[in-house]
Amino acid sequence: MHVSDFIWTPGISVADFVSALGKVGFQSIELKKAAELIVKMKKDGAKIFLTFTSNMVTSGLRGFFAQVIKLGLADVIVTTVGAIEEDIMKAEGEQFIIGDFESDDVALYEQGANRIGNLFITNEMYARFEDKMTPLLTELYKKQKRWTPSEVFREIGSKLNDEHSFLYQAAKNNVPVFCPAITDGSFGFHLFMFQQKHDDFIVDVVQDFKNILFSTSQDEKKAVISLGGSISKHHAILACLLNGGADYALYMTTARHTSGSMSGASTKEAKSWGKVKDDSDAVTVIGDVTINFPLAMIDAMEQLSKEGIINAR
Repeated sequence: MHVSDFIWTPGISVADFVSALGKVGFQSIELKKAAELIVKMKKDGAKIFLTFTSNMVTSGLRGFFAQVIKLGLADVIVTTVGAIEEDIMKAEGEQFIIGDFESDDVALYEQGANRIGNLFITNEMYARFEDKMTPLLTELYKKQKRWTPSEVFREIGSKLNDEHSFLYQAAKNNVPVFCPAITDGSFGFHLFMFQQKHDDFIVDVVQDFKNILFSTSQDEKKAVISLGGSISKHHAILACLLNGGADYALYMTTARHTSGSMSGASTKEAKSWGKVKDDSDAVTVIGDVTINFPLAMIDAMEQLSKEGIINAR
C-alpha cells in the first residue's frame, strides 16, 4: 500500500473519509486500523469491554456511548463515578455549557461554574443532582441493605427515561456497568453521608471486583476498547489478564507511553503483563477521543450494518 493524497469530494461519507485517511499517514493510518479492529472483534464474537472516563460523558459522546450499547457493540462498561453522576444529570434535563479553554477561572468560581476543559457545569446543576440522592438511596435501602455498585447502576438506569442515557441502555440491554472508584465524587460523598445514618447500608466494591473478573472466562474471546485511561481501563484489562489476556485491544488516548502512566500505556506495553495476548490484534490511536472514537466507530458501524451484523434501525 502506498501513501495517497487526500482529496475532498462533495458529500463524502464518514466511512469513505476514514478509508481515505487510512492512506494519508501517521495517526490517520492508525485510525483506520482502529475501525477495522472494531469490525474484527465484533465479527469474531468477542466480549467487548468498553471503558471511558467521566469527562467523555461531560461531552456529547454520552449519547453515542448509549447508542453503541444499544447496537450491541459493548458487552461490559467500566467507567468512573463522574460519568454516572453526569449521565443522571443529563437524563434529568441538565444542559452543560460550551465555554472556552482560556476562560477566567477565578471569575467562573465566583459565578458558581465549574470548568472541565472548555465545558462548564454549574453548582446549581450539582445541587439539583444532590437533592435526588437521598430519596434515591432511601428507596434502595428499603429494597435491600447490601448492594454492589453495578446493581445500583442497573437499578438507576432502569428508572431513567432517556434513550441517550448509557445507564438506561445498559440496564435495558443487560450490560453491566462497573465503577471501581464509586466514592470518588459527589455520588460517593452521598453514600458516605447516607451510611452515617444507616450503618447497615453497604455498597460492596470487592464483590463487584469479583463480578467483573467473572464477567468473562478463559475460553471466551475478549476485546477491550479503552478510551482515555485511569482505573476504568485498568480494571478491564486486569479482568482480561486473569482470564488469559485480551484477543483484541484498542486504546485511544492523548497520553504518551513515555509518562509510564496507565493512561499512556500502549497495547504493546500491555503484552509484557499478559493483559493483551502476544498474538492479539492491537491498535493504539494517539489523539482526542471526541474526534477519533466517533470516526472509527461510525466507519465500523457502517460496515457491520451493511453485512447485517448490527441493526442500525
